[in-house]
Amino acid sequence: MNQGTDLFESAGTDDAGLPSDTHSPLAVRMRPRTLDEVLGQDHLLAPGSPLRRLVEPASPRAAGAGVSSVVLWGPPGTGKTTLAYLVARGSGRRFVELSAVTAGVKDIRQVVSDARRRLAAGEETVLFIDEVHRFSRSQQDALLPSVENRWVTLMAATTENPSFSVVSPLLSRSLLLTLRPLGDDAVRALIERALADSRGLVGQVALADDAREQIVRMAGSDARKALTVLEAAAGAVLAAAPAPGEDSGGHVPQIALADVERAADVAAVRYDRQGDQHYDVISAFIKSMRGSDPDATLHYLARMLAAGEDPRYIARRITIHAAEDVGLADPNVLSTAVAAQQAVALIGMPEAQLVLAQAALAVATAPKSNAVTVGIGAAMADVRAGRGGQVPAHLRDAHYAGAERLGHGAGYRYPHDFPHAVVAQQYLPDGLSGAEYYRPTANGFEEQLQRRLAAVKRIVHAHRDEPDAGGPAPR
Repeated sequence: MNQGTDLFESAGTDDAGLPSDTHSPLAVRMRPRTLDEVLGQDHLLAPGSPLRRLVEPASPRAAGAGVSSVVLWGPPGTGKTTLAYLVARGSGRRFVELSAVTAGVKDIRQVVSDARRRLAAGEETVLFIDEVHRFSRSQQDALLPSVENRWVTLMAATTENPSFSVVSPLLSRSLLLTLRPLGDDAVRALIERALADSRGLVGQVALADDAREQIVRMAGSDARKALTVLEAAAGAVLAAAPAPGEDSGGHVPQIALADVERAADVAAVRYDRQGDQHYDVISAFIKSMRGSDPDATLHYLARMLAAGEDPRYIARRITIHAAEDVGLADPNVLSTAVAAQQAVALIGMPEAQLVLAQAALAVATAPKSNAVTVGIGAAMADVRAGRGGQVPAHLRDAHYAGAERLGHGAGYRYPHDFPHAVVAQQYLPDGLSGAEYYRPTANGFEEQLQRRLAAVKRIVHAHRDEPDAGGPAPR
């Protein structure tokens, strides 16, 4: 049975109270010891913020006053576990970790029972549950008594939207803190710190600029991944370097781009998110979707994803082109693209690549029409040029006092009173009579629209030749 891990009792700690085992992975050794070392989460660290009050209480008694549960929501590698460590250390409380992957209700009850015994002796416990979204409802419900009675301070971490993955009673009793993906500058700063810090590589290796940028791209905003790749590359370089005093010439070994590629077993993708490659690849991606080439579409999508392009940006481009290049030739494609945007935001990488691939292929394989694009473009051009005129009187709003006296709504024919809900009637202003903006193609669903609209227009535009087309009275 998983009984939880008391990290402050089972491993050596440094003077800051964090694990200090020199054999620990670099990502563990480089965990921030104070809030000032936390990168990329400035929005949570303002003076007086709830998180800062939890980590840096004025007194042990004030630690987490009014807070018995905290849910940390954010992508992998953004510091959720680190913040839980810092909360425990800030108030001198015991820290116990459970993983929702392996723990069950019995494990929770045992940890809580132990925490209650310690609480009676004056020792408080921070219970950190990683991946809490993997707990079933009954497992999450088992946490409620300990949260309600403050037998433990619960720190729950999740990469999924808590509104969908955490039960409402637990979420309503929790302080929700949202961690943002680390920006490139934050990842670079983390790498530089690891190269020089006494807990890290202590200046044993240098890092070439292109190698650093490759690690940043591969990390995808994940601090743990960046440090894992750096450690692997550094280990390979140091293993091949001469021992101190053996023809080293006093030079520090340098990690090159090739070392990073070998360490991560991933070839560097020549792709600069701020440079020409970014625009060239996204342009090729868009033109491949428009050109109905699914294989090229997937190739360029893979190049962007492998290079660490923001999946939300890719999802936005797919959505735009679902309307621009497919439109009503297949109306379902836009729905697929919008759903993909939402799914990408909820899921994150790497699973989001499946969602993006499906949406991109939906655009690439659909019948194509730019009739929507051409239509709105022509309408906007007329409006900007001042073409138009007054809204016809029978279409104006008649739902306010005095409207009837002005003739608003007089003569309006309610389409549902007529066969097929279509009636001869003027809709465009006088100055645009006869203008056509939307012209459906013969592709996909628009072929049906083309036939239907031709019949509809014959009825609607009959008002030009027959001012009184008969039928039910206007309303």
